[in-house]
Amino acid sequence: MRRKKKGPKAEIIYEDNHLIAVSKPAGILVHGDETGDESLVDAMKAYIKVEYNKPGDVFLGLIHRLDRPVSGVVLFAKTSKALIRMNKIFQDRKVTKTYKAVINRVPDPLEGKLKHWLKKDGKKNVSRAYNQQVKESKECHLSYKYKGGLNGYHLLEVKPITGRPHQIRVQLAVNGTPIVGDLKYGYPRPTQDRSICLHCESLSFEHPVKKVPITIKDRMPKIEYWQFFKDIK
Repeated sequence: MRRKKKGPKAEIIYEDNHLIAVSKPAGILVHGDETGDESLVDAMKAYIKVEYNKPGDVFLGLIHRLDRPVSGVVLFAKTSKALIRMNKIFQDRKVTKTYKAVINRVPDPLEGKLKHWLKKDGKKNVSRAYNQQVKESKECHLSYKYKGGLNGYHLLEVKPITGRPHQIRVQLAVNGTPIVGDLKYGYPRPTQDRSICLHCESLSFEHPVKKVPITIKDRMPKIEYWQFFKDIK
């Protein structure tokens, strides 16, 4: 059940003694960078400190990241034990990550898998995809499925198998279907709020301490293009 309690900047959608997950709005940093803007890590540490009356420094382990213009589920560990175990779960690819993406053309085929080698250019903060291995590149995979279209826009369900920087963004762009609003990877115009239409809808994994299956799910954003697809599952 979706909780109504909110942290300083993002709604809490799951919390127990070991993990906390929030619905990240597009435009918020997950982790601090050179801009100096407040990050989700800072905000959630402040929330935990006040909510649980924690003295001193608050422990909060960042398990995975979303790019600034991307929305959806972000998962943190509240204990070092949970962080170590969740890092292992992600490293071993024992987590199912489900994203939704809005594009402006129908993919061909409607359902498939993409395989590329990605190379990150840290200076330009951009990744490039190649059809064969090149120096310093890393293999990446994802699967996608067409979910429907309306008003000239189309919804994809995307499940990345690997977790490379900008992976979904660059792989979809190379496939001829750049994400709406993603100027960095070939979409011709921005969205009104400068976000891109990529949303981390859910994470499914075995709880690192309770050892039971768990799925943490977030609803689509209630803005712009997403509302075309609010009734599509």
